[in-house]
Amino acid sequence: MKTCPFQVGVNLGGWISQYPVFDNDHFRSFITEADINQIADWGIDHIRLPVDYPLLESDSQPFTYRDQGFAYIDRCLEWCRRRGLGVVLDLHRAPGFSFTAFSESTLFQSLAQQDRFVALWEEITRHYEDSSANLAFELLNEIVLPSSSPWNSLARRAIAAIRSIDSRRVIIVGGNRYNAASELANLSLPDDPRLLYTFHFYEPMVFTHQKARWVQYLVDYGQRVEYPGTCPDLEEFLAYHPDLKPLLGDLVGRELNQEILRQALQPAVSFSQKNFQALYCGEYGAIEHAPLESRLRWHRDFTDLLRQHGIGRAVWSYKQMGFGLVDKTGKVISPELVKIISKR
Repeated sequence: MKTCPFQVGVNLGGWISQYPVFDNDHFRSFITEADINQIADWGIDHIRLPVDYPLLESDSQPFTYRDQGFAYIDRCLEWCRRRGLGVVLDLHRAPGFSFTAFSESTLFQSLAQQDRFVALWEEITRHYEDSSANLAFELLNEIVLPSSSPWNSLARRAIAAIRSIDSRRVIIVGGNRYNAASELANLSLPDDPRLLYTFHFYEPMVFTHQKARWVQYLVDYGQRVEYPGTCPDLEEFLAYHPDLKPLLGDLVGRELNQEILRQALQPAVSFSQKNFQALYCGEYGAIEHAPLESRLRWHRDFTDLLRQHGIGRAVWSYKQMGFGLVDKTGKVISPELVKIISKR
């Protein structure tokens, strides 16, 4: 079995991806070298760095790339180099694609947008061709398509473009349906020893995303859910929302515990064992609305499972974003949670 080169990490969401507005003051101040030093002091070995494409390329000037945008990434890479941290550069939004607005995404219907996607990765690869081997490229965050075929085709094209410039770079690829563990089996990619496969894990959503404002059915449910524990009044809720029974019906009266996590993780474990591939869980976490003691227990149970199977990981997320480990000033919210997510 291959070993994941990135074992214990943290995401830097909300900085140069999912920012409130395109604002250079925000880019200069949201994450600083002090944050990277704090992360390194926790015993973390890498960061996952989500990047939205407008940082590097404007829709009004496609194929013209922004030096200032690259400068923010360059600065972060230098901070990480000083502290011996690896970096996963994750393209969180691409030309014609956003995981938060699938209805508006045109990437998989537009050859022009696909050309931009591939060209952007060529530019990134050229820019970092001489950078440390401890920098990996993650092609795209959380696609959702009726079939994996269009993504398999585009990913192959992007991988070939990167390989034409850099034969050694680790390239990270995730599957369909928000990087679901169950979708890894539907990836069809070239035989490349430097590919690393990723998935995201937020199971069960009724706990990890309870009351999340961007998940309407959980806003409607509105219950405080403990872990371990059961979902309060779920049967009554589903009686009024029968359309949600396929999604939540199996949880009625069921204990939310490590066994549920184990079962949800199993497709990833099976993929790894069948294909002799290392795995990387690029996102996992529980929302701040969840009771803190329950959050601690969920993180402890899940990271224990990942360690059992040698799966690398990066928690979502370092600062704010509803899942933060630190507040807006960089102060740690729960030292115990940091201890759990940092454990080797």
